[in-house]
Amino acid sequence: MGDEQTYTITELAREFDITPRAIRFYEDQGLLTPARSGRARVYTKADRTRLKLTLRGKRLGLSLAEIRELLDMYGGVRNSASQLERFLNVLATRRAAMEQQRLDIEAVLLEIDMLEQQCHALLGHNAEGAAAARAELARRIDQADVD
Repeated sequence: MGDEQTYTITELAREFDITPRAIRFYEDQGLLTPARSGRARVYTKADRTRLKLTLRGKRLGLSLAEIRELLDMYGGVRNSASQLERFLNVLATRRAAMEQQRLDIEAVLLEIDMLEQQCHALLGHNAEGAAAARAELARRIDQADVD
C-alpha cells in the first residue's frame, strides 16, 4: 500500500456516523474488501469511496444488490457509458416507486382528514356534518379507485 492513505474501521465508522458492525456487514455483503494487517482491517481511499457510495445508495433506497452491481461496474473507470445508463435506469425505477409512495401518502392523509372531520362532527353532535364528511370520504375513495 506504500504511502497511500489508509483508514481504520473506527475512523470510518466515526466519519460516516455508523457502527463498525455496519461496516463489517457491508464487507460480508461484498461491498468492501479491506486489506488486513494482522487481525486489523486496513481500508484504502477506494474502500472509503465505496463505503460513501454504499451509504448514498442506501439513502436513495437502493438494495444492497443494486449498490453492489453499480459499484462493481465502476471497476476503476469513471463515468463509463454503461455504468451511467444503468445508474439512470436504477434512479428512474426508484423515482417511480417514490412517486407512487407520495401518491399513496397523499391519499391516506386525505382519508385521515375526512375521518377527523367526521369524528369532530360526531363529537359535536353534528349528524349532518358527520354525514357530509362520510359522503366526501366515500366520494374520494371512489375517485381514487378510478384513478
